Amino acid sequence: MELSEKECEELIIMARKAIEYYNLTGRIYSANIKEKGLMQKKGVFVTLHTYPENELRGCIGIPYPEMPLIKAVIEAAVGSSRDPRFLPVYDEELKKCIVEISVLSKPEKIDNKMAPKIVVVGKHGVIIRRSYHSGLLLPQVAIEYGWNSETFLEQACLKAGLQKNFWRMPDTEIFIFEAFVFKEEKPCGKVLVQKLNG
Repeated sequence: MELSEKECEELIIMARKAIEYYNLTGRIYSANIKEKGLMQKKGVFVTLHTYPENELRGCIGIPYPEMPLIKAVIEAAVGSSRDPRFLPVYDEELKKCIVEISVLSKPEKIDNKMAPKIVVVGKHGVIIRRSYHSGLLLPQVAIEYGWNSETFLEQACLKAGLQKNFWRMPDTEIFIFEAFVFKEEKPCGKVLVQKLNG
């Protein structure tokens, strides 16, 4: 899924506004947007990084296309500012963070035995599901750490709270997806689209 430059900018602004509104009121921001592109149901992740250190500050998302894109961005943005792994991100710190948004394609189930051949590093994100365990890694994570497809699958298992070789087991489900990723160059700066195609 491709978005226009204007739509990308609008979503980044909306993510910031949603966090600021939640910090102020403790409520989820309600956006009055009717643009068709932003009303499509899509999975979304919002990631916050410190600037210029580029350290992860929060990353939360809605993996499946359950709600309109704009609403998913608002909920994921608030979630990322309240990521349970970190302290909450308040306005003063938010001004020093970069906002990144990943709009996901619908996850597609793949065959376990063929997974290392099917998963293309830099193009695909991975979801591992087994019983009540679930773990998701965005495509850009594999690039960031220089993983190959097998390591990527192992890391997704660890994220799900499983042993790293559990992706090989027939009762473990593996899903892949692609992401349209865009982020600020610097806090409140120009919005850049990241090309992910493996």
